[in-house]
Amino acid sequence: MADVKPTVAVLFGGRSSEHGVSCATAGGVLGAIDRERWNVVAVGITRDGRWVPASDDAADWLLHDGALAHVPHNERTVLPPRDASERTWRVLSEDGTVTPLAEVDVVFPLLHGPFGEDGTVQGALELVDVRYVGSGVLASAIGMDKQYMKTALRGAGLPVTPDVVLAPGESPEGRRAEIEALGLPVFVKPARAGSSMGISKVSSWDTLEVAISDAVKHDPKVLIERGVVGREIETAVLATADGVHASPAGEIVTGGAHEFYDFEAKYLDEAAVDLRCPTELADDVAAQVADIAVRAFRAVGAESLARVDVFVAADGTITVNEINTMPGFTSTSMYPRMWAAAGVEYPELIQRLLDGALGRGTGLR
Repeated sequence: MADVKPTVAVLFGGRSSEHGVSCATAGGVLGAIDRERWNVVAVGITRDGRWVPASDDAADWLLHDGALAHVPHNERTVLPPRDASERTWRVLSEDGTVTPLAEVDVVFPLLHGPFGEDGTVQGALELVDVRYVGSGVLASAIGMDKQYMKTALRGAGLPVTPDVVLAPGESPEGRRAEIEALGLPVFVKPARAGSSMGISKVSSWDTLEVAISDAVKHDPKVLIERGVVGREIETAVLATADGVHASPAGEIVTGGAHEFYDFEAKYLDEAAVDLRCPTELADDVAAQVADIAVRAFRAVGAESLARVDVFVAADGTITVNEINTMPGFTSTSMYPRMWAAAGVEYPELIQRLLDGALGRGTGLR
């Protein structure tokens, strides 16, 4: 009997500073996909942007002894379809030989950061009519750029923190009054990065320049944001055929030497973080958090999945921190853990996302 299983291409790695995080995410997803229901091909993107055949063994991409994996250089290049009339992906060898890789039905783009999560890869897939998991071009781009994400959220009437944006190459000196009006502390962030890369907490104005220099290493555009005192609450959002759903809320409590949920706390120092899922919130506050998460999802035009992060102050006031259109997806990441708290285990969550993408049309929708 012919094999009628659909084929998913798991795409990961990429050119951003979150390359290793993307590989860890891929390790989680590759280990959870039901191979009885899906054919799986793994496609890695090297740090210099080459698409290459990769191992589909989850163990090759998971975190080992605190070290993140990376997609190694390969002389072979993966070629997506040439146009919207075909489904075959191919491999170009160093000698110029082209061989078929697979007929791909859907792509799971597990890319974090610019050059992948920001609408660029989504646009490439749209051009050749390839279905994929996750938000489309516009929502991905808005979700990646904190300046325009906040603009969209404010436009939808959602509460966000006050901020000042420094354009590429702009000196903070000309905006000093605006920046200092935010009050201390402030957080200095690359406008288009994730995984807490390049983020600094500034508690004294004489450290502002150093914080901006750290952020510029990841993005020439910098966001300076008023610090918010409150509990860090996250919600996983999932869109299905019957609507947009919010998970039970999770909470991040950092400790040790970490003043906030920075990169090391997220990925390299598990003992410094207490991830509570689900977390305890008053019923009315929990309902507001869920409602805000769904509204944020709709405000940017997100599809498939997203994680919405908010701060909840002692008086119950809720402030949206950000929306992440491709959240971390290892088995211990908050997104799958929050859905597990709702009774949707990791493999089933992956299945729902793939089924949803397979059933979603391409092009304008």
